[in-house]
Formats: sequence, structure tokens, C-alpha cells
Amino acid sequence: MAADAESEATDHRTEQIPEWKREEVTDLADLIASYESIGIVSVAGIPSRQLQAMRRDLQGSARLRVARNTLLTRALDEADEGVDDLVDEVDGQVGLIGTNENPFGLYRQLEASKTPAPINAGEVSPNDITIPEGDTGIDPGPFVGELQQVGAEARIMDGSIQVTDDSTVLEEGEEVSQALANVLSELGIEPKEVGLDLRTVYADGTLFEADELAIDIDEYRADIESAAAAGRNLSINAAYPTAQTAGALLGKGATEARGLGIEAAVESPDLVEDLVGRADAQLRALAAHIHDDEALPEALQGAEAAADTTTDEQGDDQPAETETEDEAADADDDDDDDDAGGAGLGEMFG
Repeated sequence: MAADAESEATDHRTEQIPEWKREEVTDLADLIASYESIGIVSVAGIPSRQLQAMRRDLQGSARLRVARNTLLTRALDEADEGVDDLVDEVDGQVGLIGTNENPFGLYRQLEASKTPAPINAGEVSPNDITIPEGDTGIDPGPFVGELQQVGAEARIMDGSIQVTDDSTVLEEGEEVSQALANVLSELGIEPKEVGLDLRTVYADGTLFEADELAIDIDEYRADIESAAAAGRNLSINAAYPTAQTAGALLGKGATEARGLGIEAAVESPDLVEDLVGRADAQLRALAAHIHDDEALPEALQGAEAAADTTTDEQGDDQPAETETEDEAADADDDDDDDDAGGAGLGEMFG
């Protein structure tokens, strides 16, 4: 009996809902079911004309629907599990947005579509407001006093009113006064941005908050590339083969094997040219230190001369030293000793 009474009460409430509201809830439910990503956006402070322009800009990539919060809540409550968590964000002037794009792409699109707008008295500043240094282009008059009154460094110079230094006249979170609103309007400064503020998105079983979607794409890409490079280097250094590193590992192994074969003088057809080239280089280096042409093959008899020429060329760059008579006498004695030693060795070995 209690169940029947509750059913009758529910039917009674349903009958009391106007037809247009039921149709609205049905349309909202269809929107929710038609897209992979569903989000809640704030439309507060957006003039009707600009909101319509934003709708047109979203065509083809996303669909925006603005409705009464009670109807939005009802449609979300009737949606699948997970989507109904969006109900918590239905507060103030909001709308429902659906897209098949990923949430990060949707966030970037909405941020890029925002446009500068003037700020009115009584509004809370979304950021620090600064009047930049420079010529205002306004003729001398009472406006210089208005600038000074709101905290700007201003004075009359060269026949016009100029701001002499960048002046922060309001900090983020503070309320805009009428005097400041008038000054900003006169200077054409539009300190806020008007657009759809994405609060949260449900996609692929995950609820994304706005701050989680606000990522620097270039920095994120650089981090991914750096991580991929580090992983590749680790795989190669650890000799862990993968489809991406197999080629590099084989190349590294071939290079190391070739170097080992040359150092060990392994006779292999693949190393013959390298071994012969290395031996030739060693032979020529040795020939440069032999002072007897008859002891060298004809092809290497110029090696000593080439080495002497190189030495002479290097010596030409150094300042000549004057040999004293004592040093010359010592050198003669050394030559005599060398000749005597050579004669002694000749007698010893016949």
C-alpha cells in the first residue's frame, strides 16, 4: 500500500510539470547521451549577442545549451552514473556543453574564444589591473587628477597627460570603484575577458576539474619527448632490446665488436682494410724516427724528411736562441764523447 501511495504521488508530481519543461528535460537528456564529453560552463556576464556568437563558433565541434538550473539538475539526475556528479556545479548562470573532442581540447577552444571586455563598477577584478606607462593622448585637464585619485602616477608633459610609470591600481579579488571604472573606460582599458568558463567535464568515466585541464601543451610535449629520450637511452645502455631500440643496439654492438677485433688484430675479411691501414700508420710513425734511409723501404724513405720538415716549420715559429761559446764548447765535447762511444761499440761488435 505504501509503495502504491508513493507511486501515485510521483505520478501526480509528473502531471503537474508543464509540457515545455518535460520537452526541455528530454532535449537536455538527449544532448547528454549524444556526446562523449559533457561539461558545465559558466555564462555569467556574457551579453546575449556575444553568447549567440559563441554558439555559432562552437558549431561542428561542440553544442551549448542554456536552461534553468532546475531543469539541468533534473536531466543530469536522470543521466548515467558519473554524469550525475556534474549536478554539484549547477550553480549561478551556467549551461550544458557537449562535445566529442577530448576535455583538454575543449578547454583550449573555450579559452581561445574569450575576448577582452570592460569592467563595471561593483565587479570583482579577476586579476591585477595595471595602467601602463605612456602618453594617454588626452589633453591637459581634470582627468590627470582622476588618474592620480585611483593610484596612477600621472602628470602633464609635452602638452598631454602622461602616465610616468606602470601603475597597479587594483589587485585581484578587489571590487572596482565607480571612479576606477570611469578611468579605465576613458583609457580604453578592458581588464577582463568574456567567454565560457569551463567548470568541470565528465569524459571516459573521469571527472575533470578546470585546473586539471589548464596545461601548457608545449611544456607537456617537451616533458614527454624528454621522458621518451631518457627511456631510449636507458634501454640502450642496459642492452634491453625493444622494437624502438633494436636497431641502435645492433649498431652499437657491431661498432664495439669491430673495435675489439682491430685492437686484438683478429684476422677477418671484414677487418683486413682497417688492420692494414693501422699497421701502415704505425710503420710510418716508426719510420719517422729512423735516421738511416738504407734501412727503410723506398716508399718510406721520405718519412724522416717529412718529419724533419714538420719539426723545422714548428721551430720557425719559435725565437732563435744565441749559443754562447761555452755552450758550443760543451756541444763539441758531447759530440766527441758520442763518436768515442760509437767507436767503442764498433770494436766490441766487430
